[in-house]
Amino acid sequence: MNPRRKKRLTIILSVLIGLSVVAGLVLYALSQNIDLFFKPSEIHQGKEDTGMKAQIGQRIRIGGLVVPGSVKRDEASLKVSFKLADMRMPIAFNEGDPTVTVKYDGILPDLFREGQGIVANGTLAEGFVINASEVLAKHDENYMPKELAEEAGKAHSKPQY
Repeated sequence: MNPRRKKRLTIILSVLIGLSVVAGLVLYALSQNIDLFFKPSEIHQGKEDTGMKAQIGQRIRIGGLVVPGSVKRDEASLKVSFKLADMRMPIAFNEGDPTVTVKYDGILPDLFREGQGIVANGTLAEGFVINASEVLAKHDENYMPKELAEEAGKAHSKPQY
């Protein structure tokens, strides 16, 4: 092999190795910022299709209905905790249903109330507890995350006030 070809081959291999390292570092950095969506039952039993379970300390997004009677507010601060259950039609909560406790320190959305559908972003802690950094309430009767809309199915109807 003549020296000119050897030099070209070395340059091409160096560029390819450099691009591979950069791509690997970018993918690693992005994986740290991914929020996976779970329902409360999937936190307990794992995803239906893959069986994947959320790990303690993992950033997740969880959606469901606020269980009536579960909202507990701290009188001295903005801390609040409540339980989430899967969205099912008709809306009924059974004692045996898997629930997840969400703890949040901040101002809740105006539309937040018991029996309301919400989505929370946070990290999973021990004992099926989510330490939420953000709580989002359903903004109108038409909005519902795709995963929850599929769960609710066609039986979903506008709540009567």
